[in-house]
Amino acid sequence: MSVPVLLLEAAGPESGQLARTAAACGHRVHAVTDAATLDSYPGALRQLLAGCLVTDFARPDQALKDITGYGRRIGAKALLTVNEYLTDLAARACAALGLSGNDPERAAAARNKALMAAAFEAGHVFTPSTTIVANRRQLRAAAGAVGFPCIVKPADGAGSAGVTAVTRLEELEQAWQAARQAQVMYGLPRDERVLVQECVRGREFSVESFTQHGVVTHLCITRKHTTGGSHRVELGHALPAQLPAAAQSALLDQASRAITAVGVRNGAAHTELVLSPDGRCTVLEIGARLGAGHIGVLLQHALGLDPWRTLWDIALGSPTTIAPTTPGYATVRFLTAPHAGRLVCVTGLPAVTTTVPSVRMRTATGADVGPATSNRGRLGHVIVTGHDPRAVDDRADQILRQITITVDPGKGT
Repeated sequence: MSVPVLLLEAAGPESGQLARTAAACGHRVHAVTDAATLDSYPGALRQLLAGCLVTDFARPDQALKDITGYGRRIGAKALLTVNEYLTDLAARACAALGLSGNDPERAAAARNKALMAAAFEAGHVFTPSTTIVANRRQLRAAAGAVGFPCIVKPADGAGSAGVTAVTRLEELEQAWQAARQAQVMYGLPRDERVLVQECVRGREFSVESFTQHGVVTHLCITRKHTTGGSHRVELGHALPAQLPAAAQSALLDQASRAITAVGVRNGAAHTELVLSPDGRCTVLEIGARLGAGHIGVLLQHALGLDPWRTLWDIALGSPTTIAPTTPGYATVRFLTAPHAGRLVCVTGLPAVTTTVPSVRMRTATGADVGPATSNRGRLGHVIVTGHDPRAVDDRADQILRQITITVDPGKGT
């Protein structure tokens, strides 16, 4: 049955896939965005939209009024977002429209890391020791309380922007500045507070989950490839992770606690965790959305799931069965610049095949680039799929070794 649905922001890979899926199901897709972002919508996206509301996300209360008013006028039957910055607004809009969504009273805790830390403590979630800093004067005392190394991050950041691993006192000031200068989308009101957290050592994972009417289904555990050093940028994802039963149980238990703590009741959740050598599982943070970085595409290739269709079914309140249909494996690896400068060329990219289904550069030749200090520094990606995890990972490593990224250090930033 064709129904009108609302999508808070249609720009971006995951949002675009949600829009295309809804349109393919016959639904009338209405996007909500701001004036600046609307100008970047490609023609193909504009053509599949039944309508578009332009609002000012920088004024959340007014945006909520605009969205609820528009939603009532079109008779919206569902509202979704996969945009990190809009999950709180989406929960409040769903509540106002009487649609399936998350707890509006707790939704901000899935966005703001300071609120998240408090929600995790109340929900008995294992988390790093955290001190919230309101000004520079409190910084040294906070780092002293947490100890070195420590992680300094903005309260309202996303995509690893403004996150720094600090190993000694002299690095605190620069980390503070990076956290305070991290950009937020849409000119949203800033939370100027900064978190100083214990640096938990171990392997990094994420748990991908769907919840409907408060019932949680964990789809899989994702292994994360990250950089070391001062900036912990995600260089790849692989799923489903192959882990002993006890480790899987620990990760899924903590993910369930985190999901409950921030009020995810209908929709996706992406929970990031560390598994320490002693088996202790620590939740770093959670997003009330599908995992970014092509995790949705990996779910399709590895498990035979259609996360986009499932998300719309949940938002529409339709019964849905969430279960893998294929026993596969998939990984994405991201390309980054070796140093700052102007991107001259990228050679050695593989051809697209059935086992290498996606090869894409998102940064054009001639663009200014720099070493990735956040997930926004990725230049492109390669996805590899198959049935044997070791063979897939080996193939992905081989492809990366064959790719050469040439950057002229005398140009650019």
